[in-house]
Amino acid sequence: MKTLILYNPLSGNGGGEAKANELKATRSGEVDVLDMTKIEDLAALLCELCEDDVVMICGGDGTLCRFVNSVDCDALKCDVLYSAVGSGNDFLRDADKTVDDEPFSIKKHLCDLPVVTVNGESYRFINGVGYGIDGYCCEEGDRLKREKPSEAVNYTSVAIGGLLGKFKPKNAKVTVDGVEYSYKKVWLAPTMHGRFYGGGMMCAPAQDRFCEDRKNSLVVWYGSGALRTLMAFPSIFKGEHVKKEKMIAIHTGHEIKVEFDAPCALQVDGETIVGVTSYSVSAKVMAKV
Repeated sequence: MKTLILYNPLSGNGGGEAKANELKATRSGEVDVLDMTKIEDLAALLCELCEDDVVMICGGDGTLCRFVNSVDCDALKCDVLYSAVGSGNDFLRDADKTVDDEPFSIKKHLCDLPVVTVNGESYRFINGVGYGIDGYCCEEGDRLKREKPSEAVNYTSVAIGGLLGKFKPKNAKVTVDGVEYSYKKVWLAPTMHGRFYGGGMMCAPAQDRFCEDRKNSLVVWYGSGALRTLMAFPSIFKGEHVKKEKMIAIHTGHEIKVEFDAPCALQVDGETIVGVTSYSVSAKVMAKV
């Protein structure tokens, strides 16, 4: 049996490699430790593995996003284990695990993933697609990292700054399985495959990535002014924002499209895409036997 340990050197403030080497000491047989960011063709490398082999991933949500967009996970023969070394760890929360847990199998989590299409490009995602002030926070966080790479980004402060005027809400048209809805003053319009995103926000508390109908959840925060939104925003960390029915709308569906009336940043599992006016999500619908 062979174990292939893949790590992201940028995850967890540079702790990915140390964690990978720590895991290496726990494995028997042939063990290779590789920097995933330096592998040119990850899919070809994994094709060489057998059913009895194991892949271990050390990283965070962004690392998982890179993995699922580099490999056809539905065709993987071997098992995939995960050891979280990220800063946000939203996937870990959704799996009801902690950073102190032993590496656990995530192969079933990586199969049948939804696909988001934006600016003509398509990406699989494992947690969610953020559009609105969440995308703005990722865009601003990326800017701060470039300017001061040695300092941790305070995303709470970034979000507060956005709510207090740096981010302007948009008007939106959303289409869910062919049905159109219109909303004004939209602050958030993410589509969720899991419950969590943004480093612990329980955006879609009722979403189940393993639900039989394979639907995803679109959460629209709309209509409220900046101060009211700022006061209500902390409730999203416990999923209690969904009780605020005058400012929160939730739709579930297989085909979801969101269109804003002005460009805005979008994030896919924490990876930022700027200048986006629309995105669409397609769920992986299981064929009936």
